[in-house]
Amino acid sequence: MANTASARKRVRQTKKRTLRNNKVKSQIRYSVKRFMEALNAADPENIQSALRYAVKMIDKAASKGVIHKNTAARKKASLYKRLSEANTAS
Repeated sequence: MANTASARKRVRQTKKRTLRNNKVKSQIRYSVKRFMEALNAADPENIQSALRYAVKMIDKAASKGVIHKNTAARKKASLYKRLSEANTAS
């Protein structure tokens, strides 16, 4: 257990940041899942709004340092690739 005041503060900060990071990562997973569901339903209007929301969540997480910028780029590229594949298939 932490002995010094600064170490105790670091423990508190770490807990707070971990909770926030987990929440943000969960939002990313949910938004990507929502995009995939819209893609499978083939609803063009819903697909665009879900894609916009997913990209927004990914960008926000990267800007806050929750995920690395290259991870964000990879996730976004994957979403756009799936959208492109769905457009060419139909």
